[in-house]
Amino acid sequence: MGIGRQFVESTRYEHLGPSDQEEGVPQPPLELAPEATAAETRLPGISGHRAGDLAVMEAIDRRRSVREYAAQPLPQESLSRLLWATQGIKRVMPGVATLRTVPSAGARHALETFVLANSVEGLEPGLYRYVASRHSLVARDNSPGVAQRAVKACLGQRFVESSAATFVWAAVPYRMTWRYGERGYRYLYLDAGHVCQNLYLAAESIGCGVCAIAAFDDEAMDRLVGADGFELFAIYVATVGYPGHPRR
Repeated sequence: MGIGRQFVESTRYEHLGPSDQEEGVPQPPLELAPEATAAETRLPGISGHRAGDLAVMEAIDRRRSVREYAAQPLPQESLSRLLWATQGIKRVMPGVATLRTVPSAGARHALETFVLANSVEGLEPGLYRYVASRHSLVARDNSPGVAQRAVKACLGQRFVESSAATFVWAAVPYRMTWRYGERGYRYLYLDAGHVCQNLYLAAESIGCGVCAIAAFDDEAMDRLVGADGFELFAIYVATVGYPGHPRR
């Protein structure tokens, strides 16, 4: 039996014991703590919580993966809208859960968002982490060559660097497994799909294109975002920017 099939078999309900939640273990924090010394950029507010005027059915119909991008910077307001559309918090239940713009198993929201800003107005090029509770970005790595390291981690896919921004989602598995045990690992990947589809549709509404990337070197991507590969690990990547060629 292959390892993928073993994973599916081993996470069936009949093989699971009580979860930590069922055992009375306190739940983990709802998000990573902000870096105390990192520069923080408060993002523009989302007027009316609208990403644009494009009808959702039209956005679904128009959605394509885009790998060629124009040399046009992304307004910071547009990045703000995309971040809100993918991980924005609509309501906080203190110490219990956050209700966001995307579905998540048990409202666990185990994903953290990192943004490689290649060409975003008002942001120094570099890697940032999105702090959803503050709707802000904190700088993680503004050193020369960070974009090239991201390209290398994505197995040489150059559009990671030519995009206006590249999103990297990393999972905090215990946020999910605390409630669901080992089966929670399944839900991390489902949640990543929900988030990326929201990025596609929100990007369409502002005239941008997206390309989801699952082909990356796990260890290299973890190093890029400062993840240890166990308590936090990269799970999905997507580029975004204005298309550099006519839509087909």
